[in-house]
Amino acid sequence: MDAEREQPTEQSTGPQTVPSAGLSRRAVIGWAGAGVAIGAAGVGTVAAATMDDKGAPAPAAPGAAEIPFYGDHQSGIATPVQDRLHFAAFDVSTTDRDALVKMLKDWTKAAAAMTGGREVGTGAATGLPEAPPDDTGEALGLPASRLSLTIGFGPSLFETSTPDGQLVDRFGLKAKRPDALIDLPKFPHDNLDPTRSGGDICIQACADDPQVAVHAIRNLARIAMGTASIRWSQLGFGKTSSTTPDAQTPRNLMGFKDGTHNIAGTDTAALADHVWAAPGDGPEWMTGGSYLVARRIRMHIETWDRTSLKEQEDVFGRNKGEGAPYGKAKERDAPDLKAMPAGSHVRLAHPDSNNGLMILRRGFSFTDGTDGLGRLDAGLFFLAYQRDTRKAFVPLQNRLAASDKLNEYIQHVGSAHFACPAGVRKPGEWWGQALFG
Repeated sequence: MDAEREQPTEQSTGPQTVPSAGLSRRAVIGWAGAGVAIGAAGVGTVAAATMDDKGAPAPAAPGAAEIPFYGDHQSGIATPVQDRLHFAAFDVSTTDRDALVKMLKDWTKAAAAMTGGREVGTGAATGLPEAPPDDTGEALGLPASRLSLTIGFGPSLFETSTPDGQLVDRFGLKAKRPDALIDLPKFPHDNLDPTRSGGDICIQACADDPQVAVHAIRNLARIAMGTASIRWSQLGFGKTSSTTPDAQTPRNLMGFKDGTHNIAGTDTAALADHVWAAPGDGPEWMTGGSYLVARRIRMHIETWDRTSLKEQEDVFGRNKGEGAPYGKAKERDAPDLKAMPAGSHVRLAHPDSNNGLMILRRGFSFTDGTDGLGRLDAGLFFLAYQRDTRKAFVPLQNRLAASDKLNEYIQHVGSAHFACPAGVRKPGEWWGQALFG
């Protein structure tokens, strides 16, 4: 598999030559629609296929924008939040370190291709007829859709428990586990489902098209077959936090604006202070990375929908229409925390109530049908990135779990913690290289 190719190439498959997987998916469709047989001058023809009649570059299709895969930090953290999510936590089934490393290398190549809007490997329809395709194909014709893929390593990858309670260092990583990668404590009111919690490795796929995000997770799971398998996953929609404060603040399923004072993806000072692990914070392989907490929070929707508007606003400490804090007129007016009810969510969670503590949130709403009683299985899939979970999420969640008025209407049912390393800086490097190297 060679999905990292940056330049388009072509392969001969008989009387007609077809584009290879190095091309963007939009270029492939352009060819197919024109019914053009591509000859030996493939590269030039590729260029022609993406030009209009006047030789000018064709305009990008809506949602075609690409999020750079390579960089000092992983994309999908400070990146402007996309519309859709497919999050997956994997259990590693092999004890062969070399097999795990190979999977991470293959994943990296596939991720670089998919975030660039290209097929994986030899593609969905151009490989050997006798073998399964390298790409599942459901994203053919779709643009990159701002796909970002973010990887994290869970505590159990470094040391795991056997059925008889023995701790095992499967891959020789125990000494490299960051102190900040704690086993999250059980917070008051938690009702955690082990089948929706934990995991050795996570992949967060965010995109503006749900099929592109699902395609990415599906192909990574296919590549991992025999080495790792999905432990649990979550689809999400309707981002509930924004890293672009100049855009309209999204609303959660309770109808309230969510993330008014989230850290902006362009605020480099705040990101350095609160999100990115710095030299000296822990093991060097985590410098430039971040710690991810994922929590599946179910909302008691039917109870909430029977609650008065006054009670709903008292729970949050903001009005529902404008999103203004109590005593203020506009959403982004500085809140007067003392004007809010003592147990209101915003008052308890605000940085001024927590010695300036901040986390970067990328939450998404979810609905997974109904439960056996006909109630919506819906809520918030909470994703938070921070420089040190022990100093950020843990004290904040302890405070909220103790006295947040919102607790009457929500319950945390899934929980996981991952160390997300720095970004892959150039082709040839791979996810986890600094950890395993």
